Amino acid sequence: MRVRYGAHGNKAKQVAKIYAAHEHKIDVNRVDKDAIKVIKRLNDKGYSAYLVGGAVRDLLIDRYPKDFDIVTDAKPNEIKKFFSNARVIGRRFRLVHVHFPGKIIEVSTFRASQNEEETDQPGKYNNNVYGSMEEDVHRRDFSINALYYDPIQQELFDFVEGYGDIKKRRMRSLIPLNKTFMEDPVRMIRAVKYSAQQGFTIPWRLRRSIKKHSVELDRCPPSRLTEEMFKIIESGYSAEIIGTMIQYNLLERFLPIIDSLLKDKSSRERDKFFKNIEKVDQRVREKGEKRRGRLIAALVEGVCIFPEEWENTTFLFQDMFKEVKRLIEPLTPPNQEVEMAVVWLFREQGIQAPPHIMKKRRPVPSAQKRRRKYHPHHRKNRE
Repeated sequence: MRVRYGAHGNKAKQVAKIYAAHEHKIDVNRVDKDAIKVIKRLNDKGYSAYLVGGAVRDLLIDRYPKDFDIVTDAKPNEIKKFFSNARVIGRRFRLVHVHFPGKIIEVSTFRASQNEEETDQPGKYNNNVYGSMEEDVHRRDFSINALYYDPIQQELFDFVEGYGDIKKRRMRSLIPLNKTFMEDPVRMIRAVKYSAQQGFTIPWRLRRSIKKHSVELDRCPPSRLTEEMFKIIESGYSAEIIGTMIQYNLLERFLPIIDSLLKDKSSRERDKFFKNIEKVDQRVREKGEKRRGRLIAALVEGVCIFPEEWENTTFLFQDMFKEVKRLIEPLTPPNQEVEMAVVWLFREQGIQAPPHIMKKRRPVPSAQKRRRKYHPHHRKNRE
């Protein structure tokens, strides 16, 4: 292990530990090849660049990362010049998306440390003030997400003892607990997900802070809550995550009606709800289930009650559509996804969905396919 020093006054001070390949044991062959191309291009242009965040955490615990995010000292407009397939996005925090077939590599610039006095609002920071890697690390949420990996030199940079926290499966906030969830309430959900999916323990003080600040989720727009909820049910671990969210008073901020119904129901009914969720988790893990209508149906199936009598399936479908929308408030998925959820609920009840709804689900043949279909017939006529 090597040590990185930084200048602090007239003295040099240790600022990071640098682990070599034989020490951290990350398999560089598991790093996305396009992410390595991006890093190498930035290096060739004279900039430093590293994998950061969840990708490094997952590589260290022997999981294949879902995303490979990169951080660099190049500015967004500079990054864009180096890649013809890049777009600068965002206003609150400008970053670059480098597009490759079937994926996007996200590249951000090191953010500077800031005091609250430097901003207009307490707890708010200007994310477009850029700085060094030593400053950027202290803008990360948890120590387990604050490691930097150079796949070219195969070196791991640790400024905050995050490597030790990962080995101990321990979560530690880098931002004071009275500020971190005020800055971004969704960090509470990330903590719960890391605990359920990857076995990281949530220390007592962090648990207490999550319960205390759960109300801050009310500040999140419904669109963001919707996307976060889909990330949960697409994770394959939603039963464990939702169970923990109930303990920490978080589910009542995402799905207040479902949360209330689960608290009022008997243990047998709650068990039935979680068994339905576990079935979908299994489908996600084994078959990669991503149909959002199916996922919404699993979320409401255990608390959704069909009427014993109805006039016809069209009216029943309309009533159940309204009921599903009510159950998942304030989430706002597209109406078509809610309709598909009701189709799944009908199927579980052995009821045929109305023909006009099933017709919507049939793909319309493209003009090209239609031409191919009739092409032999036209050729025959010419002959």
